[in-house]
Formats: sequence, structure tokens, C-alpha cells
Amino acid sequence: MPVELVAVPQHQGAVVVNGGRLPTGCAALAEMAGAALRRSPRVVAVASGTTPRTGGVASLSGLVANRWAQLAAFRRVTDPVLLVGGDCGVETAALAVARERVGEGLGVVWWDAHADLHTPRTSPSAAFHGMALRAALGEGDPALVADPPITAGQVVLAGARAVDADERPAIEAGLVAHLPPEAARDPRRVAGALVATGARQAYLHVDLDVLDPGVFSGACCPEPDGLTVDEVVAGIEAVAAALPVVGVGITECVTTDRDELGRILPIVRAACAALE
Repeated sequence: MPVELVAVPQHQGAVVVNGGRLPTGCAALAEMAGAALRRSPRVVAVASGTTPRTGGVASLSGLVANRWAQLAAFRRVTDPVLLVGGDCGVETAALAVARERVGEGLGVVWWDAHADLHTPRTSPSAAFHGMALRAALGEGDPALVADPPITAGQVVLAGARAVDADERPAIEAGLVAHLPPEAARDPRRVAGALVATGARQAYLHVDLDVLDPGVFSGACCPEPDGLTVDEVVAGIEAVAAALPVVGVGITECVTTDRDELGRILPIVRAACAALE
């Protein structure tokens, strides 16, 4: 099956020093993915600057404009999508469109060092990439949440090890099933956790900071004690063997170094294979 490659070089969701490098990292990663797929990426035009913080979200108006551009682009695509970000906030629009098409049976594996379960009320930074998963579940600023949302309880948060206290109630309430790194290293546990939610099709999100910084140093917000490339690849393959995969997103790349990018090429190839 053909795979559509979509690049969204959004950076406004990341209020960190490295955030300004996300557009060039996105371009470099999209180029590598394009070579793997033998096709050019469809690049979604997004704002280059920032806008004021509004209602607990940094650059809210810019993110809303970006969201409309993304929704229009994803709705024009009929093939499975490999999305390259940009910050994690690009996933909310992609997941909304996937949910429109698949229905309530869509499940998500969210590989990430962080939980991304903040809301504008709880986020200490107002950075939308730290709210992206919560927004995909339909909670957050009304202008940014997924509509329709991912069904609560049909998300596996894999590899998260930097979870803030204000994010833990969402996990305890069952919005997501949390597999910390020691559990997320086992591909059978990742796939089994998603199947156990009742999901019938899968969307896979890989924030590159799920990887240990000693394995890949080009993630926007690295955290120690992460997964290896092989562990993420095995997880992708296990989920793809269990359920049809309708989309994959790879986000938060800030490097343009070819050698460093080459370290994550197996993840790109596994994502392509899962979609084909």
C-alpha cells in the first residue's frame, strides 16, 4: 500500500532552547524518510514566528492557524500517513483525522519520555507539546483539542519516565495505560497492552526523546534512562503484527547531522513497513 509522507515543521509547541531547531530537524528527518519511501514529502506550511501566550498556551493563535493548515492537509490524503514533526503538537490534528476515519476503534501507542498529559491549567511552561496527548483525548484548549477525540483508555504511554505530579491523575483515572521504560522494552507487553484496550486499529507516535540520549542525541528534550532504537523498532513491529497501523508520527528531531540521523533510520524503516 502506498504511504504518504507529510512533514510539519512546527516549533511553537516547544518552549525550550532547542525548539528553534525543530524546523531544520524536521526537514532533515523528512529527507531521510523520503529516501526510505522513495517519495518527496508533502510539507505543510506553518507559521515561522511565535504569538503571545493566551489562556495558558504559548503561541495559541499561531498554533490554531497551524492546526487548520494541518487538518486541511491530512484530510486531502487518503493513503496511510508517515508524519514527520516538528513538535509533538502536530500529532493532535493527525490523530483527529485518523479518528474521523477509523472511528472509536482507533488505539494509540505513544512512545515518549514525557507523558504530554498537561492541560493549560496545569502546565508550568504553557508549552503545547506537553499537552498534546491530553488534547488528543479531547481535554484542553477548545481550539486545539482533537474532535472527535481518541477514546479514553485506548492509549498506551510507552517509555515515559518524566511524568509530572499534575499528569499522574490522568494515568490513575485510566485515560492511558502507562508502561515505564522497563516494561516498554518488551515488545510483547507494548502490543498486548494496546490489544487489551479493545482497539481494532493503531496509530503510533514516536517522540525521539523516548530514546536514551546515549543512543540518539538529536531529540529536543532528552531524558536519561531511555529505550534503545532496537527496542522501539521491536515495539513497532509487534504492534503492526497485532493490529493494522493507519498512521505513524515521528517528532521532536533537532539534529541535521547525517550520522546522528542514521542512528534512527531503523525506526523510520520500521514505521514505513508498518504502514505498507
